[in-house]
Amino acid sequence: MGETNLSQFGITFKGSGSYIPKQILTNEDLSRIVDTSDKWIKTRTGISKRRISSIHESVCQMGYEAALRAMEMANWSPDTIDLILLATSTPNDLFGSAPRIQSKLGAKNATAFDLTAACSGFLFSLITGAQYLQNGSFKRALIIGADQLSSYVNWLDRGSCILFGDGAGALAIEASDDINNFYGFQMKTDGERGGFLNLSVCGSEEEIIDDIKVNKGKFSNITMNGQEVYKFAVREVPIVIDNLLKQLNYNSSEVDWLLLHQANQRILDAVGERLNIPKEKVLSNLNNYGNTSAGTIPLMLDESIRNKKVKQNDLIATSGFGAGLSWGAALFRWG
Repeated sequence: MGETNLSQFGITFKGSGSYIPKQILTNEDLSRIVDTSDKWIKTRTGISKRRISSIHESVCQMGYEAALRAMEMANWSPDTIDLILLATSTPNDLFGSAPRIQSKLGAKNATAFDLTAACSGFLFSLITGAQYLQNGSFKRALIIGADQLSSYVNWLDRGSCILFGDGAGALAIEASDDINNFYGFQMKTDGERGGFLNLSVCGSEEEIIDDIKVNKGKFSNITMNGQEVYKFAVREVPIVIDNLLKQLNYNSSEVDWLLLHQANQRILDAVGERLNIPKEKVLSNLNNYGNTSAGTIPLMLDESIRNKKVKQNDLIATSGFGAGLSWGAALFRWG
C-alpha cells in the first residue's frame, strides 16, 4: 500500500481541460452490429452513447487539446511547465507519446513521459506528479489522461463493445509554499486477478535466421470478465476510499463530491451507497461518453468545473480502478 508522507511543499489545483472526439456511436447504432438494444445497454451500464476517434484524431491530439485547455485555465505560459505526465494504455508510440504533446504545447522546459495503469492510470499519474511537486523537484505539472480504446475493441463482442469510448482530460497542478489541497492517497495492485481485464500481446512467430525466432509484436482486442470486474470494483473501491478517509480523519458526510472512474453506473451507485454518500454527490457522465479509461476522471472533473457544479474549495474523494488489477483513492480540495 502506498500513501503520502510528510512533504516540503503543498499542492494546489490551477486548471482543468478535456477533449472528446466528434463521432458519436449510440446504443441504437450498436444494435445494428450485435444482438443488443438501447434498453439492454442502459439497464446494465447506464451508457447511451460514446465518442469514437476518427482516423484524424489520436491520443496525442486529444491529450494536447485537453492539456492546452487546462494550461489556459491556469493562465500558464508553456515555458513555465516542468513536468508532463500522460496516463494512457493506447499510445501512438510505444516508446512514449508524452514527448509529442510536450513539443506540440511548446513546453520546452518540461520533462514528459507516459505512465500505463489502464483505468487507474490518471489517478496513479496524479499521485506520481504530486510527489515530484511536494518534494521540490518541480513547480508546475500537467497531468493528462487520454485513451483511444476504440482501436482495440472487438465490435462483435456484445459484452465489451458497449462499454468503451475515446476521450481525454487534464489537470494543471502547482507546488505551493503555504497551501496544500492534496490531502492523501492510497494505491493497490493485485496481479493474481490480472486476467480479468486485458489488452494483451498476441504476436506471431517470425524466423530471423536459421533457428532464431522472434515473437512479432501485435496486440489483441480487449478481453474482460465483466462479472468479476464488477465484483472487484464494488467490493474494493469503497474499502480503499473509506480507509483513506479514516486515515486523514475525514467522514464521508464531509465529502462534497465522489469522483469515480466512469466504468459502469451500477458500480458508481453501489460505491456511493456503501459509503453513505447521496446519489446527487456522485459525479457521472458515462451516459454520454462510456468508459474512456484514463480519460474518465479528468474529463468528468473538467466538465463539472466548467458547468459550475464543482466549486472552489469543494472536497473531492476520487478513485480509479481497473486492469492490473489496480485501484486506489485520493482526497483533495479543488483550488
